Amino acid sequence: MSAGATGVGSLPGGDAREAAKTATGSFEDFPYLPELPARGPGADMIGRSIGLLVDMYGHVEPSGWRISDRPGRDTRRARSWLGEDLDALEEFTQGYTGRLKVQAVGPWTLAAALELHGGEAMLQDAGACRDLAGSLAEGLREYLADVRKRIPGAEIVLQLDEPSLTAVLLGRVRSASGYRTYRAVDRQVVEGALRDLFAVHDGEVIVHSCAPEVPFGLLRRAGATGVSFDFSLLTEREDDAVGEAVEGGTKLFAGVVPGTDGPLSDPGGSVMGVRKLWRRLGLAPGTLAESVVVTPSCGLAGASPAYARAAQAHCVRAARSLADNPE
Repeated sequence: MSAGATGVGSLPGGDAREAAKTATGSFEDFPYLPELPARGPGADMIGRSIGLLVDMYGHVEPSGWRISDRPGRDTRRARSWLGEDLDALEEFTQGYTGRLKVQAVGPWTLAAALELHGGEAMLQDAGACRDLAGSLAEGLREYLADVRKRIPGAEIVLQLDEPSLTAVLLGRVRSASGYRTYRAVDRQVVEGALRDLFAVHDGEVIVHSCAPEVPFGLLRRAGATGVSFDFSLLTEREDDAVGEAVEGGTKLFAGVVPGTDGPLSDPGGSVMGVRKLWRRLGLAPGTLAESVVVTPSCGLAGASPAYARAAQAHCVRAARSLADNPE
């Protein structure tokens, strides 16, 4: 069985057709919907996901995205760009059958980023967080239905980006003033909201975070079928949680290829750490290919176009190396 490879989400530049061509051409067996944040507010991951919300809107302030009473220019622009990206992806996936990944920001990172009218994050208001999660769930249902209609042969993998999740759990999200942090959200509340959101999709749901201390156990209990993370930030302290996740069937989307320009090692060298992890965990080498998907460490928006293409091609070669030489 061949180990898989795919992208994380963002790419440099602003040309939707070129991005879709790159994402589908690089990962013929596991393409994804590219995001192009360089286009400006509304193309960033927060704005893009605000555009998915149902009966909830946002607009851009100097401090970031803030809740609105009605859809304005910024929300309309976010929706327009997403439509443009989906049009491009549809064009380059005619007749495609197989796994296809689409992304959205998860409820906790969205709550940490989206401001209430007064300027504080929605995170400080439990009721607002519940409303946000409900609105996002409805929006994701519509989003996934649209993708299914456009690309009927796709087995859709939903990726929820939660880079702020650990900060939410540990009470590290800073307030608007920057002088204090919001209170940590109870782990059961976080887990329950994620579980409810995962239920909107009947296929694979993975959670991506390129922050340290990814809560593997919580995500596994909430029902995530995979966890996407920056492999370089993994520590041996997390071995038990990772091992339990893998043994429970959770796939690891291992971000082993740097997300910004730099020299690339040989493909085998890129996945050496994954092989070492498997040995530490005492897992059978033969399970590597079915348990691991190789990705960049994070989005590639900060990379040059040439490096982004090279990094994605490198992921495919590294995955092949992992499958051919698991030990």
